[in-house]
Amino acid sequence: MTTNLNDLYVDGVRTVSSGGGLPTTSGKYIFVDYTLGSDGNNGESMSEPVKTVAQAYSLARTNKDDIIVLMGNAEHVLTSMLDVSKSRVHFIGLDGSSGRLYGQNAKISMGVTTAVTDVFGIKDTGTRTSWNNIKFMSSNTLTEHVATFGGGGEYTKFNMCEFYASGKQASDTHADMVCNIDSPQFFNCTFGSLALGVTGDKIRPAILLTKATVAAGKVTRDAYFDNCRFWKNAGGTTTAMIKGAATDIERFMELHDCQFVANVLGNVPAVAIDVANLTVGQILLTGDTAAFECTKLATATNVISGLNTKVATATIGIQAT
Repeated sequence: MTTNLNDLYVDGVRTVSSGGGLPTTSGKYIFVDYTLGSDGNNGESMSEPVKTVAQAYSLARTNKDDIIVLMGNAEHVLTSMLDVSKSRVHFIGLDGSSGRLYGQNAKISMGVTTAVTDVFGIKDTGTRTSWNNIKFMSSNTLTEHVATFGGGGEYTKFNMCEFYASGKQASDTHADMVCNIDSPQFFNCTFGSLALGVTGDKIRPAILLTKATVAAGKVTRDAYFDNCRFWKNAGGTTTAMIKGAATDIERFMELHDCQFVANVLGNVPAVAIDVANLTVGQILLTGDTAAFECTKLATATNVISGLNTKVATATIGIQAT
């Protein structure tokens, strides 16, 4: 007998991710609705969801491929850092479409908090976790707060996620995301903002690579970014989209078909990728990766370009900036 996966439903939701539904799993689904849910529920039914992402995570089991499903009808508010250390737990935002590059229906947000432990909105040190079709936001101006998302796990996968931190724009050490992940994969993600301007001539990157920021010993290794966008409204020529030191990337980080865009109404960054001369790894530029309104993509040693040279024709002009 042939089974058509397109006909499988869980609580009325089609269990095929390519069509905007849910992937099949041997684990359980935990539904989250910040507007209508209650943390007194077990969340295993869409009609009786839990209210908070924190409660859903507390009910998820490590290494069981449990899936936390976020409704898209309201922001899912964090009042303290969500510390994800369980492995093989998956987070999916529901949407009417198959997913968005930015502006996702399901949003996880953090406002201004007071606990010094709220270093990130979300801290993920689990193994083989995944995040799908979610917008991560933070307006936290707490001194200790560094980024909306801090990744320090292994083989983390992100698909169609947006990372945006509106607080602390006058900073060289704050970012939209901190990546200290071993072997992460990012597909169709967006980092930073074209709207909110960096205050002053600060680096204020979209991604900060400084090792051990998320946890001791954590560093970016074998990272892959595909069809991702890095956005900045630059405050000066120092502003960059990616920032790292000489040993913040081990082995390689590949940027395939990625676009670095500075708002034309802001300043022109000197480089999109601001890293020191890399000594223990390489950044590989492949596919159609390009920078717009930036003087150069990068200038550091061991940032290696495999990009094809493009020449203007009678019908296609290329601006040399």
